[in-house]
Amino acid sequence: MTDATTERIEMKLAYLEQANQELSDVVYRQEQEIQKLVLQLATLSARMDSMRSEPEQYTAEEERPPHY
Repeated sequence: MTDATTERIEMKLAYLEQANQELSDVVYRQEQEIQKLVLQLATLSARMDSMRSEPEQYTAEEERPPHY
């Protein structure tokens, strides 16, 4: 191999290593965001379930008369 070929291969390798690191960083940030969103979804889902299971309680002042 000539020096030019070796240099070209080394440059491509350096570029690929940098691209690989950048993609790895992106995947890591996305995983962190996914974990946060999964936690938020679980919290909201639990909230919705608790709202469905609890019947609404009205006081006498809030209760509608039967003719409404």
